[in-house]
Formats: sequence, structure tokens, C-alpha cells
Amino acid sequence: MSEQVVDLPGTPIDWPKMVDDLNRLLRLRTTPIGMSMFESIAAMEAIPKIRRPTAIHTTDQIVAMAARLNWTVGISNEDLVGAQCGAVIGLHPPDEEWLSGRQMAGVWFETIEDSSAHQRAMHTVPFGRFEAMAVSPLATGRLDPPDICLIYATPAQMILLINGLQWSGYQNLEWGCVGESACADSWGRALKLGEPSVSIPCFAERRYGGVLDDELLLATPPKFLPKAIAGLEALSRNGLRYPIPNYGIQQDARAGLGHSY
Repeated sequence: MSEQVVDLPGTPIDWPKMVDDLNRLLRLRTTPIGMSMFESIAAMEAIPKIRRPTAIHTTDQIVAMAARLNWTVGISNEDLVGAQCGAVIGLHPPDEEWLSGRQMAGVWFETIEDSSAHQRAMHTVPFGRFEAMAVSPLATGRLDPPDICLIYATPAQMILLINGLQWSGYQNLEWGCVGESACADSWGRALKLGEPSVSIPCFAERRYGGVLDDELLLATPPKFLPKAIAGLEALSRNGLRYPIPNYGIQQDARAGLGHSY
């Protein structure tokens, strides 16, 4: 796998239509957004209608401003509360202090060895290339294209979205769970490897980023979304669509299974 952020070819995408398709097929409750990295702060600030923070935040809060408030927001490392947030998106070096995990030992992990192992297990964007990051609702087209797209969904919505990705050119999709700092499993992994990445949002994402109890997160390069939508359309034609109706736990299963298996 590549150790660099994937630079995608400039294939035109109708962003409002893509979001409409996702909402029609999955009835999403949270705004699908994009995230892009920038080699300079000036390039980030050139994005139309971009907002800059006036306080110190976590990356989870910045992502939430786009997903929950429909804002376009840009940051540099100075806007982030600590090294953990900056390191995941390549704005802070993964230096020895960060790799030691000292700040999390005894809080999230029993020993300093456990904490350091956690830090080293995280997917992070390589440091040194980027100075800034921006997030924006996909439908605005202000990040065109974004490096990755972020879609919050319930488990039922998420499995159908994954099924859509697997409709053609099937691939067994595998992800890890780093635990706390799960943003490394989603936007960190997708930015680093250029692959669709599903995570269980962690304590910090839910406490500071407003992620709901029943939400999972898919982070993916945008080139995978047309494939997923085409798959969802095919599944829908086969009667496999959201919401998934409950068949009844005591009913004879043969009639229902005959339609879908």
C-alpha cells in the first residue's frame, strides 16, 4: 500500500446529485462531507466561503462543523488542541514524545508500553507535506474533488453501503480498530492508503464531535462512491434496500429467503 495521500485524477463529479443519490438510497441523517489536505495555508484559505476557527479545537469538532452545521472550515496545526489531532492528518510530527504515549498511559491504557503500542498502530498521514486541512459539505462542490469523503451512517445503512461497494468487482473488506483515536481508522487510514475505511467512532469523536451513539463512519476517496451508488441501485432493484424491514423472528423464513438468497 502507498504511504502517501492519493492524488486522484480530476474526474468531474456532480456533487449535489451524488449526495441526493446517497440520501435517496440510504436516508442519511448527517451531511456527507469532504476533507482535503493543502500544502500551504494560503491554498486552503482560497477555498470559497471558508471559515477559520477563533478558538482551539479537536479535529473531531472541525469535522462536525461541516457534518452537523454545513460549514466549510479550514485549519492549520495551530488551531488544534494537541499533537494527537495534528499527527493523524500529518500536521504534527510523530516525534518520540508523541510515540511514547505518555499522556494516555494510565488513562486509556494500563502501561506506557500499551500506550506506545497504540500510538504506533495508528494510521497517520506522513508529516512534512501539508500545512493545512479543510472540510466542507460534498454538495457545495467547494472541495472538487476532496481527498476523501466522510459519511456517517447507522450500522444498517453502513452494511448496505458496503454491500454496494461489493456488488461488482467483489473484495473482502478488512479494517482494524485502534480503539481510542479512532479517527486514525477512518480519515487517517483513508488519507494514507487511499482505501475505503470504516471505523467505530471513539469517545472523543462522540464527546467533542457530536457523533451519535448509533453512527459509524466511512472515509473513502471519492472515486469509490459512484461504484457504491451503482451497487446500491442494483441491490434496490432486487428488493434489498434501506430501511430493512423486520421479517419477524417467529415467522417461517422460507418465503422471505426465497426472494433474497
